[in-house]
Amino acid sequence: MARLSRRSFIKWASMVGALGAYGCSANLSALREKSVKARIAVVGGGFAGASVAKYLKMLGQNLDVTLIEREAVYLSCPGSNEVIADLKRLDELRRDYDILGNSQGIRIVRAEINAIDADRRAVLLTDGSAVPYDRLIVAPGIDFRWEEVDGYDEKASLSVPHAWKAGPQTLLLQRQLRAMPNGGVVLITAPANPYRCPPGPYERASLIAHFLTRYKPRSKVLILDAKTRFSKQELFLHGWKELYPGMVEWISAEREGKIDRVDAESRVVFTEFNEYRADVLNVIPPQKAGKLAQSAGLTDESGWCPVDPRTFESTIVPGVHIVGDACTAPPMPKSAFAANSQAKVCAAAVIDLLQGHEPGPPSLINHCYSFLQPDYAISITGVYEYSPIEKQLTATSTGETPMDGDRRKEAEHARNWQKVIAAEAFG
Repeated sequence: MARLSRRSFIKWASMVGALGAYGCSANLSALREKSVKARIAVVGGGFAGASVAKYLKMLGQNLDVTLIEREAVYLSCPGSNEVIADLKRLDELRRDYDILGNSQGIRIVRAEINAIDADRRAVLLTDGSAVPYDRLIVAPGIDFRWEEVDGYDEKASLSVPHAWKAGPQTLLLQRQLRAMPNGGVVLITAPANPYRCPPGPYERASLIAHFLTRYKPRSKVLILDAKTRFSKQELFLHGWKELYPGMVEWISAEREGKIDRVDAESRVVFTEFNEYRADVLNVIPPQKAGKLAQSAGLTDESGWCPVDPRTFESTIVPGVHIVGDACTAPPMPKSAFAANSQAKVCAAAVIDLLQGHEPGPPSLINHCYSFLQPDYAISITGVYEYSPIEKQLTATSTGETPMDGDRRKEAEHARNWQKVIAAEAFG
C-alpha cells in the first residue's frame, strides 16, 4: 500500500476541497446515455440513497427510478457537530428532495416500508401498496446495539443523548452544553469499530472544547474510548495540545478497560477499573445496519450487510444492492464521502448488469475532513481498488494532513466539500 507524499496529498486534498466528491469514483469517465429500460427502486434518502438515484438517472435517462423515503427532508450528519457547538443552525443541515424529483425525473415516494418481498421483487408499503422493481438498492443507514451498553437504551437517550443521527438529539446535546456550569465535565463515550464516521467523536470533542473556551473556560472534555487507537489520532492529539491545552483528555480502553455500565440518571459511566461522573454525558452506542436491512434478511452475524464490492449487490439476497453505512466494504470506512463513491459505482454496475455486461473492477475514494475549530481542519484520504485475488477492496494508497499542513486551507476545503456533497447527492 502506497502512502501519498506530502506534496501529492496537499494537491489532491485541494482538488477534493474544490470539487467535493465529483470525480472521486471509478466509472465517472463512462457517464454516458444508456438505452436500458428497467424499474429501479431505491430505499433510503440519505447521502447513499439520494446519490445512487441521481446517478442512475444520469447514466440511464430511460430508467424508471423510484426513491422511497419516510421523511420529507433529510438532516445531514456531516455538520451536526458544528450545530452542537453553536457554530451552525440545524436548518442548515436540511436537504430536501425537490430537485431530485423535479429536475432529475426521479419519482419520490414518501412512505413507510412494511417489508421487502425479494421473490416478487417488490417493496411493500404500510399503506398496502407496493413498488415493483427489476433491481433494488437499499441504503438503510445505521441502527444502535442498545443491548451492548448496560444501563443505556433508547429511553435513556431521551435524557443522555447519543446525537449520532442529526435532529432532536443534536439539539438536546446543544441545550445541555449551554446549560452546563462553568467548570463542568463533558464526557463522550466512543464505540468500538465499525461505526458511522470513525473520526466523528473526536471532531465532536474538539468543537465542544471550542465552545467551552468561549463560554465555560474552566470546563473539561473527557473521551472514554472502547478502542486503543482512533482515526487521525496523532493529528487530533497535536491539535488538542495546540488549541486546548489541558482541556481535552482521551482515555483509551487500554487504560480503563471496557465500559461496564451507564447510570443515565446520575450521568455516571462505570469502567472495569474506575467510574466517571459527568455534567453532560454523550453516549455513542455500538452500531449495526438499519432496521430494514435486518428485517429483510440482508445482514449476517456481524450485524452489517455483506456485499460484492464490484457491484454492491448483496451476497445474501440476489438482485438487492446495499450502499452506504449499512454495507460491509472493508477497508472503506462508513462516511458520507464513501457512501457517495459507492453509490456511483453501484449505479454504473446496475446498468451494466441490466444490459448483460460484466461490470468492470471498481476504484473508490474516501476523503474525510474533521474540524477542530472553525478555521482549523484536518483530513484523511484512502484510495481503494478491487483485488480479484482477495475478492475484496484493498487500500492502494492513503494519506493524512501533514503535521505542518495549512489547517486554515483545510478548513476552507472542508466547507467547500460540505456544499458540494449536498449538491452531489441531492441535486
